[in-house]
Amino acid sequence: MIDEPRWWRHERRWSHLASDVSLDELHEFAAAAGLPRRAFHGDHYDVPEEYREQMLEAGADAVSSRELLRRLVASGLRLSPAARRRAT
Repeated sequence: MIDEPRWWRHERRWSHLASDVSLDELHEFAAAAGLPRRAFHGDHYDVPEEYREQMLEAGADAVSSRELLRRLVASGLRLSPAARRRAT
């Protein structure tokens, strides 16, 4: 799943790409879509706005940021901010 590009950093907007199934699924999807591993932040990948459409065409579900977070938490895959910093 991928949320809307609303997060500003480095002069551009970013989306979050995440899985509510497994990190293996997330990594496989990201690798197939050509995302570099450095874009991974413990429980999601950061995706520049201009690549969002490509992620949707590859099969990512468009969801709101709120829905992405809700599903990530419900799946048990959501990390705390401190855990995400340690994971990257």
